[in-house]
Amino acid sequence: MQTPLYRRAPVSLAPVNDEARIRAASLLAVDMARYLEGVGDLAYMNQALESLEPPKRAQVFGYLPLARQAALVKALPPPALGELLQALAADERADLLNHVDEALRQRLLPALAQAERDDVLRLCSYQEGTAGALMTSEYSWLPAQLSAAEAIGVLRGQAGEAETIYQNYILDGERRLLGTLSLRQLILAPEAEALENLMVTPVVHARVDTPAEEVARLISDYDLLALPIVDAQARLVGIVTCDDAMDVVVEHATEDFHKGASIAQHIGNLKTASVSLLYRKRVFWLVLLVFGNLFSGAGIAAFEDVIASNIALVFFLPLLVDSGGNAGAQSATLMVRALATGEVVLRDWLGLLRRECAVALALGCTMALAVSTLGLVRGGTDIAVIVASSMLVIVLVGSLIGMSLPFAFSRLKLDPATASGPLITSIADAAGVLVYFGIASQVLEL
Repeated sequence: MQTPLYRRAPVSLAPVNDEARIRAASLLAVDMARYLEGVGDLAYMNQALESLEPPKRAQVFGYLPLARQAALVKALPPPALGELLQALAADERADLLNHVDEALRQRLLPALAQAERDDVLRLCSYQEGTAGALMTSEYSWLPAQLSAAEAIGVLRGQAGEAETIYQNYILDGERRLLGTLSLRQLILAPEAEALENLMVTPVVHARVDTPAEEVARLISDYDLLALPIVDAQARLVGIVTCDDAMDVVVEHATEDFHKGASIAQHIGNLKTASVSLLYRKRVFWLVLLVFGNLFSGAGIAAFEDVIASNIALVFFLPLLVDSGGNAGAQSATLMVRALATGEVVLRDWLGLLRRECAVALALGCTMALAVSTLGLVRGGTDIAVIVASSMLVIVLVGSLIGMSLPFAFSRLKLDPATASGPLITSIADAAGVLVYFGIASQVLEL
């Protein structure tokens, strides 16, 4: 059996004594944060954090949810608060300040040195959801005129403050981005070689106003450890690391899951969410879809005479409308994912529509064949024809609705993820009822 890289040492809720400090120090920062978040007692959390060395304390604090961070700093005395803020990474300071109220912000800022205060205020000024709000200002950079040997000496001085030195950026006198150079390339280069001869160009980069999802996509597409971020004058102002990009991907995927289930917004930690919060996030769409489902009831009411004279039709109603909803949900899921990853764009709609028609017809024919025998047994030839033809049309209609609605939402500048799950099912159900009983009335009249 492979030896684990670390051991999750048990930590009790007893006072933080010397033994508890030793156990806490043996945990990885993320595991310590997860344990403290599970405890939930603010006084004990602060006591446990104070027992750690400042670098470890900042790491553990940075893994805690922002709401918990804000609650913890309120109880810290000024010396401890200043020590913690100094040890936090620049982007973590900015996230914390953006999450607290103005009164607490005014208490936090004086705990920072003037240069750090100016830096964190600049990071806080960028719009949420952009590269500027996601980046850190702690990066390593090198002048183009240095030799490889001189550059290594400069990096030694920057390593303590930089987020990463594995990827370094070559700048001119006005801090414009000229090229990039990995630590590996630098170590293997001849000592006297100038950096301008070693650097890699052009550099994949983003602007401060680039959406965070686009930043994550660039990092994924180009397999980057970090993505440089420039301002309007092409000056390097920060970097976004791959771990921050992963957080964006996870958050965006979580939001899409919630929207696909018609939940209004991201609810945060499900374990700690209150009944009131869960109710507020779910009630709007559920009530709205209740009225949407009235169309299905109206469709049934419009064909009461047909249903009354052919009661066998009722048996197949759930089977048919559910098949349309299922086919539509499948198509919507594929399209939402493709739009989110950039695999398809709005101009691809017509080509995809033709292909979806072919796929839906094949699926509909297969499903129609499967249910036609059941229709023959339950109601005879007429019912078999009605059920088989309805299945074909309903699957086709449901698939086309499911494929087209995400494109329509994108065209209207809305999130395509909203066009899935219960919304698609409700629309497909109403369409299925109308198609089924419309075909039934025509066939039975003949």
